[in-house]
Amino acid sequence: MNIAPITVKTMIPPSNNKSCIESHHMRLSDAITASANSVEHFLDRELSESNLSSPYPAPSRLINAVRHGALNGGKRLRPLLVKLSAELIGDTKGDLVRAGAAVEYVHCYSLVHDDLPDMDDDDLRRGQPTVHVAFDPATAILAGDSLLTHAFGVLADARTHPDANIRTQLITELVQGAGVGGMAGGQMRDIEGERQGYDPETISLIHAMKTGAIIRASVRMGAIMAGASSTELLTLTTFAESAGRIYQLSDDILDATKSSAQLGKTAGKDAAQGKSTLIASHGLDHAHEVLNEELQGALALLEPFGERARLMNELVTHFAKREA
Repeated sequence: MNIAPITVKTMIPPSNNKSCIESHHMRLSDAITASANSVEHFLDRELSESNLSSPYPAPSRLINAVRHGALNGGKRLRPLLVKLSAELIGDTKGDLVRAGAAVEYVHCYSLVHDDLPDMDDDDLRRGQPTVHVAFDPATAILAGDSLLTHAFGVLADARTHPDANIRTQLITELVQGAGVGGMAGGQMRDIEGERQGYDPETISLIHAMKTGAIIRASVRMGAIMAGASSTELLTLTTFAESAGRIYQLSDDILDATKSSAQLGKTAGKDAAQGKSTLIASHGLDHAHEVLNEELQGALALLEPFGERARLMNELVTHFAKREA
């Protein structure tokens, strides 16, 4: 499967947003840390008994399970994508931390459910027992349900963006990213592939849906909040789809080459469960070749944004070359 790099030549005006310009002088590691800390603080505050107990008192066991699934670490890369995408375009009247946290709610819910015995049946996540192990499968299902539900409450709140039309667009983007035509559908195709196997084109589609759809939503949400033009949004959408494929390919390579201790989660799951991956069908070397082709194509898509794309360039390169 050869995926040629795509170059989009677009004239994009420079940003006048001082905070955006200043942020682009940060190192990527500092940007990741700052974003993760902001999101962690938001989740810690929002996923509290007082905030969750409406209209009736929330059960303590469910609150604890929700917090276990959402607050036990993680790099919070999807919220960072929301932020960097907005800063590529310019200023925004909205709260990028809130929008990014909504995406993180959905991501955490997906991990809680993905680890369940009837899904990937995993006991380890981010170096800690998974929610169904720390509590029980039924509580884990409800914890995931709760995280998914509250994500849309965050986006519907006027504190996320003062324009109700923008809030509606954000909700629509996340629904599409998480739904049957996105992440949930990708999980279904992934499960089906354990029984019947897939060709490389279908594996790429699974990558686009299972992992890429939420990355796509993250990038588009940030761009929408910053008032991106149709041309800018198209360019960033194509970039995001490539970034999603990069992230999943990298994930598959790590699963095949790293230990559980290195990953903080169970390694070797794909082979053990008979997952349809590019590695299984064409080998590790070919997967690395395709990953490099995808990376070059993604970087080319960011060229029209010039220096403003430095952190996004470094982040998608990090997706490809990460060690865990």
